[in-house]
Amino acid sequence: MGFGDIVPKTDIGRAINPLLVQGQIEGGIIMAMGNCLTESYIVENGVPWSTLLARYKMPSIKHTPEIISHLVEHRAAEGPYGAKGVGEIPSINTTPAICNAIYNAVGVRIYSIPVDQDALLRALRNGETEVHTAWHDVH
Repeated sequence: MGFGDIVPKTDIGRAINPLLVQGQIEGGIIMAMGNCLTESYIVENGVPWSTLLARYKMPSIKHTPEIISHLVEHRAAEGPYGAKGVGEIPSINTTPAICNAIYNAVGVRIYSIPVDQDALLRALRNGETEVHTAWHDVH
């Protein structure tokens, strides 16, 4: 493992199809990365600007760190064959993990997503410890 690798351990109940479950986990992490770092639906003067996927900035495979999934199987009494839902699990903790990693790396707390990289740089240059705006909030 190298810097930036992601190693989630996910309690999925019973893995009926382990490869499919790992795909769900990895897809959820990538979706949450986009939510945290790049994706924003922008409206300027009441007119949508994000009308094309090229303007939406979704992460692609080239933006993806290595993800090594570890499935933790604790069967659930309620689920079919002991399985649990897994699609949303990685989406919940990824954004806070990224924002905390930014704080641990540079000492600036992020309070709005997607992370405004320009506002983060300004905060660093000005000795500020918090960023409260996302890049689509700046006019």
